[in-house]
Amino acid sequence: MHTTDNKQHLILTGDRPTGPLHLGHYVGSLCNRVKFQHQYQQFIMLADAQALTDNMDDPGKVHRNVLEVALDYLAVGIDPTLSTIFIQSQIPELTELTFYYLNLVTVARLERNPTIKEEIRLRNFERDIPAGFLTYPVSQAADISAFKATLVPVGEDQIPMIEQTNEIVRRFNRLVNQEILVECQALVPEIGRLPGIDGKAKMSKSLGNVINLGATAAEIRAAVKKTYTDPLHLRIEDPGHLEGNVAFTYLDAFDNDKTSLAEMKAHYVRGGLGDGTVKKRLEECLQELIGPIRERRAALAEDRGYVLQILKQGTEKAREVAAKTTDEVKAALGLKHF
Repeated sequence: MHTTDNKQHLILTGDRPTGPLHLGHYVGSLCNRVKFQHQYQQFIMLADAQALTDNMDDPGKVHRNVLEVALDYLAVGIDPTLSTIFIQSQIPELTELTFYYLNLVTVARLERNPTIKEEIRLRNFERDIPAGFLTYPVSQAADISAFKATLVPVGEDQIPMIEQTNEIVRRFNRLVNQEILVECQALVPEIGRLPGIDGKAKMSKSLGNVINLGATAAEIRAAVKKTYTDPLHLRIEDPGHLEGNVAFTYLDAFDNDKTSLAEMKAHYVRGGLGDGTVKKRLEECLQELIGPIRERRAALAEDRGYVLQILKQGTEKAREVAAKTTDEVKAALGLKHF
């Protein structure tokens, strides 16, 4: 990941609060947010409104998880004095900007967005696509441009969303003949998506193949036991394979002793090392990582009023920024009548 240590850059990032966060979130975004908050201005959005685009049948799930995800943020080390954490639905200006931007993009263009096409396929929407879900890239463009974010951390599969945001920004600026909105750049993490413990797909709440950041010691142990390794490695003396071996993928991500890990890999490949030994090392790494996070999370959960106050203050600050941009957009469109 290539970044510039420059406080002039502003990052917008966030999550859809549809369940507790897991190790995939930690590797893909959370640990970078902890680092970035010392380098950049950073706004972190709890995207509860966007979560409703495919959870409108159970809005309570989204409501319940706003606080849960906020607890995960604080437990991993995101500092509310360095990062602004806010709730999307409490900033109506984001919805207003989305409404204006919808006039700058066609349905055909939205349907061509590779990220949206894949998400539609995964959810089996076919032609039964909720309009809110189809226009999700426009909502994301509103979020990013409202804060004039210049850096947006995303996975490789989300790059088309950033491209579409920049298309909307350019089209708006050309329309009003002013440079009001700013383009952004995708920040792709060095470690991509973490596979699920089953080895079949990305780590995903809906697939049930996750290890949550609040997992108990027993839950971690049980998950590690089920972690996919090498199906051809039937006997200890057999040579093992590293490719597709989730246990070693996790060790690459979480084991800080790279020299010792390299020796373990070489031993596994030439044979004579059992999967049980590999999983024992993996469990030790995960217990060491998750244990302190779980304890901090439990302590914070004792005072949920404190967490809500952090969210309220962050949302008020974020709304001031979004409102300023919205005023500029409306003025440029001739919508400031008095």
